[in-house]
Amino acid sequence: MKADVKPPVGQVATGPARHVARGGWYALALIALTNAMSLLDRQILAILAPAIKQDLGIGDAEMGLLFGTVFALFYALFSLPVGRLADGWLRGRLLSLSILFWSAATAMAGMTSSFAMLAASRLCVGIGEAATQPAGTSLIYDYWPRHRRGFVMAVMASAIALGLGGSLVLGGLAAQMWSDAFVPGTAPLGLKGWQFAFLVAAAPGFVLSIFLWRLREPERGVMDGIATPPDPHPFRASLSLLGAVTPGCHWVAMALRRASLRSVAINFAALALILVAGTVLARIGMARSPRPPLGFGAFAIDPHVLQWLVIGIGLLVVVNLLQGVKASDRQAFRVIAGSPTLIMAIAVGTLQSTINYGMMAFNPSFLIRTYHLSLADTALQFGLLSAATGIVGPLIWGPLSDRLHQRFPGGGRAGIALMSMGLSPLLSFWVYWAPSPGDFYLRFVVYSIVLTGWMPPLYAILYDQVLPRMRGLTASLYLLVMTILGMGVGPYVVGLISDITGDLRTAMLSINVVAVPIVVLILLVSRRAARDEANLKARAGIAD
Repeated sequence: MKADVKPPVGQVATGPARHVARGGWYALALIALTNAMSLLDRQILAILAPAIKQDLGIGDAEMGLLFGTVFALFYALFSLPVGRLADGWLRGRLLSLSILFWSAATAMAGMTSSFAMLAASRLCVGIGEAATQPAGTSLIYDYWPRHRRGFVMAVMASAIALGLGGSLVLGGLAAQMWSDAFVPGTAPLGLKGWQFAFLVAAAPGFVLSIFLWRLREPERGVMDGIATPPDPHPFRASLSLLGAVTPGCHWVAMALRRASLRSVAINFAALALILVAGTVLARIGMARSPRPPLGFGAFAIDPHVLQWLVIGIGLLVVVNLLQGVKASDRQAFRVIAGSPTLIMAIAVGTLQSTINYGMMAFNPSFLIRTYHLSLADTALQFGLLSAATGIVGPLIWGPLSDRLHQRFPGGGRAGIALMSMGLSPLLSFWVYWAPSPGDFYLRFVVYSIVLTGWMPPLYAILYDQVLPRMRGLTASLYLLVMTILGMGVGPYVVGLISDITGDLRTAMLSINVVAVPIVVLILLVSRRAARDEANLKARAGIAD
């Protein structure tokens, strides 16, 4: 990983900017649309789950694997090299190439006929979408000044909600219309409704990629008043990072950089701990919810073994990343490891994502099973409602968190996140015990508006803890941990509990137990955020 070594960052030049850079609104619109497309292609699986389960003969636990675990590993792994590439290459072009790749992978899902093929499509979508947040966040922060970033992240969160709601509407209606139009066995190419929905979802990404390719690259660090020298070898550094974190290859990388015996011992100890924990958890799953093995060509593997194998690989990648950064980019390691706020913010986002992804993966299935709604009704009603509340909520909380941050640095933003993440789990019980679909929708409006308050302030806190050149790496680290332990665990656990108990409502509400550590951690963040942000230059070794 020697190629990842960077020269010291320059001195503060003229101070942070106060105005949006030229083209900032246009760039924000494109990056927001990219986030919306990412969530659309990712979440469309949720509305199509009942039809996929019926056609492929799989259960909720296997759907949890598709929704979270299979996607999560490759999304997390490839977010690291593309995040590093985003710190040195043209971010608009990186996003353009990424959306082309994941749109093609989504279209591939429309031609699948087995669990293995659908899993291959999902892992390719994960690889393509890995650049969205690291490159998008890094780019947009070089267009917008610090005091407007709560609003920026609110727009991003609204776009995510638009993609989430759009995935339900587009996926559900496309699948239903196709199924209604053709008698089984007579459709063109033999496509089922859910396969046609994947093809429709893939189409807009090819158009958006053209606009991203032509997006102007802003100068790094100007908005923060911190000069950032160009990266002479971004591709070499990106490939070096991929080799250093990929399990198996990482031992070669450790040998090449002549890692100390202590580092090697720590790596093997972490591997042993991960293997033991994964084996125990897989055995628990196999004992409580036996499932038929999943076929991958000539191979077959138990779903629970696959789940914890993937999670274990992801955790080893986290260990490899931290050891690699410490060895090759000591400034970045000091900045990241030296901020308790950053570490706690990553933990908070990860735990909250466990709740969010666990609930989102099964919301359509819950409505169909509990209230006996049709696929089309669920898609249209819940999809539009989710999109509307998800757009409005962040646009309220993001600007409000900016104002509170100016009056109460650090604590103001954390207070909004605390309200959202502390109150929403309590509201969820009120929502999911609604006696009718109408009552559910009315209660969900309140719940969703409150829930959307966590992301804009937490992300603004997170990225203000590092230097501009480290935002891609920081986003990748956050995505890696959040995806593996949030997206990778949440849907699987909900699906597992559902299979064991036969009660999807109980399974979904059970995941809210992680709200307890969330509240404790965000309280600590509120007390430390301003202090850790103020000593950023000291952690980075930059003189005033």
